[in-house]
Amino acid sequence: FGNTILKELRAKGYEVVPVHPEATEINGAPCVPTLASLPKPVGGLVLVVQPTQAPQLVREAAAVGITRIWMQQGSSSVEALRLCEELGIEAIHGECLLMFAAPVKGLHGFHRWLWGFFGTLRPEDVDHRKDRP
Repeated sequence: FGNTILKELRAKGYEVVPVHPEATEINGAPCVPTLASLPKPVGGLVLVVQPTQAPQLVREAAAVGITRIWMQQGSSSVEALRLCEELGIEAIHGECLLMFAAPVKGLHGFHRWLWGFFGTLRPEDVDHRKDRP
């Protein structure tokens, strides 16, 4: 799913730097091996990892000054969320990033519309996330 998020965010004009301990490139995007090796400060981190890996990445994010983390569905853990709270990191979890990364189209746009129609998508959720993937 990480490849899909990478592709979609890049297509929407977001600057994305994949972090992977072994890959040097993913879908044409150059990778860095660690958060500490990011070439410049970033606005946030999208985690698409096993929940057991999330706490360590939260610690690494805090160490490099990242203050917002989106834990893609299936990536969060109780420990990682607790660490975010302790370290002052804004965490979003349990939701698909592609339903909020503008512009939202296709299946994700329809899913978002359904959430709005049935009252699951709250106005504060949209305002809070619309410009921050």
